[in-house]
Amino acid sequence: FQKAADQGYADACCLMVRMYRLGKGVPQNDTKAVEWYQKAADQGSSVAQYNLGRIYETGSGVPANYTKAFEWYLKGANQGNIDAEYSLGAMYDYGRGVAQSDTSAAEWYQKAADKGDAEAQYRLGTKYFYGKGVPQNDSLAFEWFQKAAERANAAARAYLGFMYDAGKGVPRNDIKAVEWYQKAAAQGDDKAQVALGIMYEQGRGVPQSRAKAIEWYRKSASQGNAAALTNIKRLEH
Repeated sequence: FQKAADQGYADACCLMVRMYRLGKGVPQNDTKAVEWYQKAADQGSSVAQYNLGRIYETGSGVPANYTKAFEWYLKGANQGNIDAEYSLGAMYDYGRGVAQSDTSAAEWYQKAADKGDAEAQYRLGTKYFYGKGVPQNDSLAFEWFQKAAERANAAARAYLGFMYDAGKGVPRNDIKAVEWYQKAAAQGDDKAQVALGIMYEQGRGVPQSRAKAIEWYRKSASQGNAAALTNIKRLEH
């Protein structure tokens, strides 16, 4: 593999990366792994370009460098790598290595979302929900949240619950709101947990139950949710 990699084959380079990162057949060495990722990325491997971007973003084996992370994500994204497309959207979203731009974030999220990336679908849904980088559109927000929710994205499931709860983008439906809150809450989403507590406290979509409300408030509060803490104090005093 070393010989093939030295001759410049991207797949062999990626294999060398795995060997150095995991210490298989060679001593574990993150710095060497980065060197081989660099070789594969320079040869145009979009997977290596994405992974090199991730390494620079997280500072794994190299000093963290958002500018270099952005550059490598862009190379991978321009070749249609779905992970690079999502990551590039996130870099624009948070202004890491590039000027913050909701419009550019939405554009790259859209590319990854169209290919089925659940996190990109969720993030695109939030853009439409709040009208950031795209015109505000509850129907499109609901559509993208639903796609992400079908792929088990907890945050998207929580938003679907809220949209049914508030009647945004869909007719108000307490039973469906509870269904989505329950799915997200079971995955540990603290906002869904406090929302589910409210549904139990008010008896909307479920039989009213103070005990169940407190149970979900406590689960949410254990994650530091301030609203849940306030609701517990109100019910227990």
